[in-house]
Amino acid sequence: MGGIFKVLGKFRFLRGTALDVFGYTEERKTERALIREYEETVERLLTELSPQNHALAIQIASLPEEIRGYGHIKLKSVAAARKKQAELLAALGNRKKEKAAA
Repeated sequence: MGGIFKVLGKFRFLRGTALDVFGYTEERKTERALIREYEETVERLLTELSPQNHALAIQIASLPEEIRGYGHIKLKSVAAARKKQAELLAALGNRKKEKAAA
């Protein structure tokens, strides 16, 4: 098995290119999507950040720390994190509406 890893190590330069055969897996596609989603979320948080929602923004920004595991276990934790993020972003939107009404 060690020999296989040595050979794979020699092709490390292919990572992230069209020739990266492992980059086409569902897990890798999900990981790349998570990066884009996180960047968009942080940009949104920065535009809506206020002293009143600071703690909630920190909680939302910390959600990727809850994503753990490999394969189907990781996909479960991604789904759970996305669900929690949607709930927290809804709460953030509600606080924004309450602030505007006041």
